[in-house]
Amino acid sequence: MSYNRPIVLSIAGFDPTGGAGVLADVKTFEQHHCLGMAVLTSNTNQTETDFISVDWFEKDLILNQLIPILKNYQISAVKIGIIENLDTLSAVLALVKASFPLVPIVWDPVLSASSGFELHASWNPESFREVLKLVSLITPNENEVKRITQTEDEIEAAFQLAQFTQVLLKGGHSSVRLGVDLLFEGGIPREIPPKTDPEKCLPKHGSGCILSAAIASNMALGENMLDACQKAKHYIEKRLASNPHLLAYHAE
Repeated sequence: MSYNRPIVLSIAGFDPTGGAGVLADVKTFEQHHCLGMAVLTSNTNQTETDFISVDWFEKDLILNQLIPILKNYQISAVKIGIIENLDTLSAVLALVKASFPLVPIVWDPVLSASSGFELHASWNPESFREVLKLVSLITPNENEVKRITQTEDEIEAAFQLAQFTQVLLKGGHSSVRLGVDLLFEGGIPREIPPKTDPEKCLPKHGSGCILSAAIASNMALGENMLDACQKAKHYIEKRLASNPHLLAYHAE
């Protein structure tokens, strides 16, 4: 089935507020003039301030949602959010790669909710490295990259992940380069500085989801990795400045 817009697929959780998860992803896809689709990995019970619980979907249930999408539509990019474990993620990636070997895949490795709710205690390092080889980009923040690698220096931690895939180290939580993202795409990391006045950028629920979805959208539109990340950063800054509350406005 053919459309005039690239199709971008979100594989992530459901957030009733629409601030994060598949609802936020699809909003972002549509604002980039892409056609958004979604496969659910979980149902979360939360508001923009409180994460109460998560009900994970079994692997087969996720794959059963995914199979007809991959069979019937030409997918131009994939964004992956929260998922229960690496075994499920590996099965999802294998299925996507079998249908679209070259499709760009952006993974936002969410370890905990902004409210502090822990989604994952740890991941097996060897399995994690194998998963990284199957994705195009991973988008951790300072806390996530340190926890994933068990390394206290965020730059060294990002370099470790960059041995296996490309890494966008987000600067929103950084203690040394606040607001400046670093793209590890082989060799020396490239800085992606903010364009919007930081005082206008207020915290938003789901900002990591939105950023990674915007990167996937830009890649679906044919942008290279650096340009996709730069444009996505500008998009999330506009969302952060869209209102004084925790839920972003996507439409201008």
